Amino acid sequence: MASLTGYAGRLPRPAAGRLPGLPVRALAVGAAWLALAGATYGLPEEGDFPSTAAFAAGALGLGLGLPPLVVLSGRLGRAGTALAQGTPWLILLALAALAWELITAKFALLPMPFFPPPQAILEVFLDDGARLGGSILASLKLLAGGYLIGAGLGFVLGVAIGWSKTVGYWAHPVLRFVGPLPATAWLPLAFFVFPSSWSASTFLIALATGFPVTVLTWSGVAGVNKAYFDVARTLGASSTFLVLRVAIPAALPHVFVGLFMGLGGSFAVLVVAEMLGVKSGLGWYLQWAQGWAAYANLYAALIVMALMCSGLISLLFRLRDRVLSWQKGLVQW
Repeated sequence: MASLTGYAGRLPRPAAGRLPGLPVRALAVGAAWLALAGATYGLPEEGDFPSTAAFAAGALGLGLGLPPLVVLSGRLGRAGTALAQGTPWLILLALAALAWELITAKFALLPMPFFPPPQAILEVFLDDGARLGGSILASLKLLAGGYLIGAGLGFVLGVAIGWSKTVGYWAHPVLRFVGPLPATAWLPLAFFVFPSSWSASTFLIALATGFPVTVLTWSGVAGVNKAYFDVARTLGASSTFLVLRVAIPAALPHVFVGLFMGLGGSFAVLVVAEMLGVKSGLGWYLQWAQGWAAYANLYAALIVMALMCSGLISLLFRLRDRVLSWQKGLVQW
């Protein structure tokens, strides 16, 4: 066995994919962004886009500023490591923007206004930033209220169902009947029952969040190893101690899975609710932009929404890694 172990230790490991050296990556990323700047500023446009010079200047700044940062990335700590690892994506982003620029603003291969060039979207952020920023704040407030209510109630109900057979007897059939229904199916009833569109939207987001949190929390509490409870009871633990200090900590991995699923479902309900009833927010902004055929505004809102959703999920993962430090890195995002 020892000889086999020693032989196994000498087996070649799978080769990890290696990126080119830092100087090569620095030259490549600089050339990509400078090519974008040159094409944007030098080639004639099929249309009038006021932010072309600003977009070209931004690309020029990245083309001149990124190469030295990539070369010095080893001295920049975590930010430098992230920059070195993300250099291929920066190159791809510049090339994609260059292709986008050529087929829209320069050669008009895609029709306007349905396919605006990159500088048209930049113009939205520059000229309509106040309205877009207000929509972001409105969406965040609506999402935070509904998500926190749904997650809190779902967590309490899940613990109660998983711990108490009486609560499970009465709540389980209701949960199986109501829970699988999409939250958007309750739209007509919610906007009729609740006094305002804001409260109705909050209810729908809470409903979309609460079901997965309830089910996963219930599953986590019910699946806790019974030996943990037996040991705690032997040491004189009360029922409250068993719930708060044994069942809930052991069920936290399942709880966070439910929180992730609830956050994803709440995003979909948020957009639909804002499109139908709320007079502010990113969903409302999307509908407003579509009504005015302002497709550059629509794409800008989609970009902001994607960044917001990804950022919130990243924050939730950071919270999970801090609370469940013994599972850090087990689930990746």
